[in-house]
Amino acid sequence: MTFHVLTLFPEVFDGMIHSMIKRGVDDGKIIINAVNIRDFAINERGQTDGYPFGGGAGMVMMAQPIYDAYKSLNSGSAHVVYLSPQGRPLNQTLATELSKESELVLLCGHYEGIDQRIIDEIVTDEISLGDFVLTGGEIAAMALIDAVGRLIPGVIKAESLTDESFSDGLLEYPQFTRPRTFMGRDVPEILLSGNHGEIEKWRREKALEATRRKRPDLLEENNG
Repeated sequence: MTFHVLTLFPEVFDGMIHSMIKRGVDDGKIIINAVNIRDFAINERGQTDGYPFGGGAGMVMMAQPIYDAYKSLNSGSAHVVYLSPQGRPLNQTLATELSKESELVLLCGHYEGIDQRIIDEIVTDEISLGDFVLTGGEIAAMALIDAVGRLIPGVIKAESLTDESFSDGLLEYPQFTRPRTFMGRDVPEILLSGNHGEIEKWRREKALEATRRKRPDLLEENNG
């Protein structure tokens, strides 16, 4: 999958080429193409923003530089995501849906936002990390790339994706590794038993317990 990122700060995305995402990039399964909107500024001063019509604090990103940056991609059929607090929340279901795309264009806003006309013209979807406001869309874009990129076939072993949080509507069960005792706390005996049927039963119970305690809303959604 190719992630085209329209941003004022393309250097931010250099830090993503690590861990599993790096493996995906090295294998050619993921391409991260960060496009600098300033390269399409309206004048030699590199201007990409202006004062809002109607007055108000702050500046608004102009439509023309964003549009020209978008057109430079020659990706007219790609799904265009504007990272915005007004968007639908990013969750595992949405990440899975997006992982089926061959290309995504991620638009990162700044300041007071972007000219509504560019949203109306090119944006397919608005997506949010949650009900809070960031200084720019880059952090949200990085989170989306990570959440979606790890689901692309071959980036992570398929079996590693089956028993994690949200894979079946529940949070994940607790995990343990060596040593068997740490700070007076022991690994549950059932995990040392070798009885895989009982281990799976224990993990299911613990996943339900964790979900009831931490995210009861997930159980309500699945039952509703």
